[in-house]
Amino acid sequence: MDPLEDVLALLDTRGHLSAGLVAGGDWAVGFPPPPGVKFNAVRRGRCLLEVEGMPEPIALSEGDCFLLTRGRGFTLRSGPQVPAVAAGPLFARADAGVARAGHGDEVHLLGGRFSFGARAQELLLDGLPPVIHLPADTDRAQTVRWVLDAIDEELRHRRMGATLVAEHLAIVLLVHVLRSHLASEAGTGPGWLAGLADPAVAAALACVHRDPAHPWTVAELARAGSVSRTVFATRFKKAVGQGPHEYLTAWRIELAAKHLRKGQETVAAIAHAVGYGSDSALSAAFKRIMGTSPRDYRERPESAETAQMH
Repeated sequence: MDPLEDVLALLDTRGHLSAGLVAGGDWAVGFPPPPGVKFNAVRRGRCLLEVEGMPEPIALSEGDCFLLTRGRGFTLRSGPQVPAVAAGPLFARADAGVARAGHGDEVHLLGGRFSFGARAQELLLDGLPPVIHLPADTDRAQTVRWVLDAIDEELRHRRMGATLVAEHLAIVLLVHVLRSHLASEAGTGPGWLAGLADPAVAAALACVHRDPAHPWTVAELARAGSVSRTVFATRFKKAVGQGPHEYLTAWRIELAAKHLRKGQETVAAIAHAVGYGSDSALSAAFKRIMGTSPRDYRERPESAETAQMH
């Protein structure tokens, strides 16, 4: 598995579609801070996006989409100075999967959200900006257009399994938007996600994620990235924010934590699966990073959500 696929799978990423929004004339809809990551795509027309904490609105045109990666309230509106109505009652009155605002149908938005399991904030969201805007007039946006068309098709015709298909397509949309963000000059904060933008670091991350139990050396990982050990170590630390061995340890602990959350394997079996020779070796590393022992972590999994990947 490549690192992006690996992390999204570890986080139990799921897509959830909401009712669409059709609007016209003067209109504005205010949304509370969403759980998870919110997305919207403008299928027709144009509008403004205002997000709490951001100084300027973002102009959205037909074909644009955005991800809201923080729990911040936001408003979609036809223009400035228009009083906003609350999204909750508006969407509660949705008919045939469509909520309506203002008068007319010049604007059509498709939307939903992504939910994640434990550790999403540290492993994924902290490395992203509060809003990722993908304008329609960029080459990168072309790769998501077919996904939006396919979701639209499923929601309009409602054939058997339409909701399931549309929600899986939403995950495809998420991957394409994240790829586009990494390919842009916007960048990310230090972390594995930023490492994917550096070919040498990305090759090393792929090795670690493909076989985390292997006793990787810096020399092996540098060869995978086709650079010298010195160059590799410097670039890895700059992009990821930690050294290769620290990252390998942290990723092994993430995998061990998921085993503990999901199953009933013994700590010794989990230790062997993630590359430790004994349960005591895993326990020492686990407590150093997660702040608790594997056994206590299994008994109190809710505390895992606040632990940090150092």
